[in-house]
Amino acid sequence: MAVVTQYVVVRNGEEKMTFNSKAEADAYDKMLDMVDELRPLLERSETITDEKTIEDLAFFLARERDQVLIALGAKKPAKKAAPKPAPAVSKVA
Repeated sequence: MAVVTQYVVVRNGEEKMTFNSKAEADAYDKMLDMVDELRPLLERSETITDEKTIEDLAFFLARERDQVLIALGAKKPAKKAAPKPAPAVSKVA
């Protein structure tokens, strides 16, 4: 018999998602917190009136929070590693 530990994210008495690690569950819960904060902001927009679209956009922005922060100038983009030069090959005759 195996014992499996699972972490369940519950919101308003409803199970949202189940994870195998606490870190993943915490990250998802944090994303749901962001969605809850973004939804009222998006509802104030006069261009988006459909509730489903507002929720979808809130989820998208929460999932892409790092890119949103970079776009807003609140975070610097990660530096890409410079490509390593190819090793010199010498011909042996």
